[in-house]
Amino acid sequence: MSGPAEGAVRRHEARPPSFRSGELRDPSLAAALRTLELTVRRRLDGVLHGDHLGLIPGPGSEPGDAREYQPGDDVRQMDWSVTARTTHPHVRQSVADRELETWMVLDLSASLDFGTTGCEKRDLAVAAAAAITHLTGGGGNRIGAVVATGSTLTRIPARGGQIHTQSMLRTIATTPSAADGVRGDLVGAIESLRRPQRRRGMAVIISDFLGPIDWERSLRAIAARHDVLAVEVLDPRDLELPDIGDVVLHDPESGRTREFSTTPRLRADFAEAAAAHRSDVERVLRRCGAPRLTLRTDGDWIADVVRFVSSRRHTLGASAANTARAGRR
Repeated sequence: MSGPAEGAVRRHEARPPSFRSGELRDPSLAAALRTLELTVRRRLDGVLHGDHLGLIPGPGSEPGDAREYQPGDDVRQMDWSVTARTTHPHVRQSVADRELETWMVLDLSASLDFGTTGCEKRDLAVAAAAAITHLTGGGGNRIGAVVATGSTLTRIPARGGQIHTQSMLRTIATTPSAADGVRGDLVGAIESLRRPQRRRGMAVIISDFLGPIDWERSLRAIAARHDVLAVEVLDPRDLELPDIGDVVLHDPESGRTREFSTTPRLRADFAEAAAAHRSDVERVLRRCGAPRLTLRTDGDWIADVVRFVSSRRHTLGASAANTARAGRR
């Protein structure tokens, strides 16, 4: 009896509240946002204890210790004096600015108004924004957002403080859905971070990254100045079709509706195409130097965030330990 009950609790904790635009009145919205905030704080505060090394490795602005070069390191950070002295290539680590400015780009196009398990992808995008806000907030840090639906683009200025972050999350959660047949504009949303030019900081792109990969050039331009993190929001049906016979599928971004029979061949072709697209997205993000955090509507999203942050921390901690040992030698 205790086993199923415990499983039910875990599934409930993994499910973000629903923020379907127009369905929540103000008291219900406030309660949903409060529940989300408490969930994020309860599960993420433990990750932040101790010598937290950050959400992603940033270039910073102050020189730090040198460590031996590893494949994938930025060659612009090469420390030639240490390299000449040790005859082994070294890079100079940097200490991040004390005050961080973070900008989130939220793709809330029509393809995110979809979910087949416990929540919609839009709800998961709002939850991811809340987690990023908690992880990067405090200490005088500022955070802003660009919310794009394809038909509208809302820019929320970067500020600090709890009142601002609560207002920002409320604006994100209540952004109206795009009309049927309106395509998303991830390129335009990313480009909006380039003008006006902002101080060096961090850019977080939250999207399902479905559709054409025409945003690489824009993301590369952002990554040249800022640390970049990609948060990929997916539903199981983005990756595979169930065996349910005849089905009517509607594409909200094109407005097209078609009837299919989910034959084994169609399911296999769909899964192959979805896997190929995800591989292309991963390859482009890697070229842009953007770590990828994947959240799924059928998974424990907050646990995925914790694992991601912990893995980044351990990776950076191992590098720091290697540097210390090299310095002693």
